[in-house]
Amino acid sequence: MSAEWQAIWLTLKLATVTTAILLIVATPLAWWLARSRHWLCQPLAAVVAMPLVLPPTVLGFYLLILMAPSGPVGQLTQSLGLGTLPFTFEGLVVASVIYSLPFAVQPLQAAFSGLSERMLEAASTLRASPLDRFFSVVLPLARPGLLTATVLTFAHTIGEFGVVLMIGGNIPGETKVLSVAIYDHVETLEYARAHWLAGGMVAFAFLVLLSLYLINGRLGGHGLKP
Repeated sequence: MSAEWQAIWLTLKLATVTTAILLIVATPLAWWLARSRHWLCQPLAAVVAMPLVLPPTVLGFYLLILMAPSGPVGQLTQSLGLGTLPFTFEGLVVASVIYSLPFAVQPLQAAFSGLSERMLEAASTLRASPLDRFFSVVLPLARPGLLTATVLTFAHTIGEFGVVLMIGGNIPGETKVLSVAIYDHVETLEYARAHWLAGGMVAFAFLVLLSLYLINGRLGGHGLKP
C-alpha cells in the first residue's frame, strides 16, 4: 500500500472510531445540557465549546503535557500497563474525541431543546419509562440533529491537523493522517501529490456539506443552517 493510501485509510479509521465514541458520549451529555436547569450547565457548555475557539496547537500542547510520561494521564496509563498515548493511534483518538466534541454535542443539544414537551408528556401518560421515552420518542424526533452530529464529527475529524500533528507526530502507517501527508508534500515541494490529496479533501468536504443541507432540508429538522 502506498504512503498516500495508508494516510487515507488511517484517516478514515480515525474518523470512524472518533465518531462512534462521540455519539455514545455526546448524546447523554447533550440531553442533559438541553433539559437540565442545573447551574453547571452553562460552564460545562462553555468547556464543550472551547475547541471551537482555541488554536488546535494550544489544545494539542496541553494534551501532550497531560499524556506525557510525567503527566497525570501518562502516569495513569503507565500504571495500568497501557504505556503512553502520545505518538500512537490511541492518542490520536483521544485528541480527536476532545477536539471534535462540540461538533457532536451542539447539533444534538439544539435538536433536544426543540422537542415538544407534549410528545414527552404523552409518552409518560402511556407509562413509558424514561429509557423507553428516550429511545422510542426522543431519538426518532431528534434524527436530523443526530445526522448532523454524525456527519460533522466525521468530516471535522477528517480535516484535523494541528491537534493530530502535536499528539501523533508523523509516523507512516501509525499516526500520519491525510492532513499531515499534505503538509509533508508541501514541505518537500511535491505540489502535484499535494494537489491530488488536497483536491480530494475539498471535493469530500463539499459533497458532505451539500448532502447534509439537502437531507436536513427534506427532514425539516434541526441541523446545519445556512
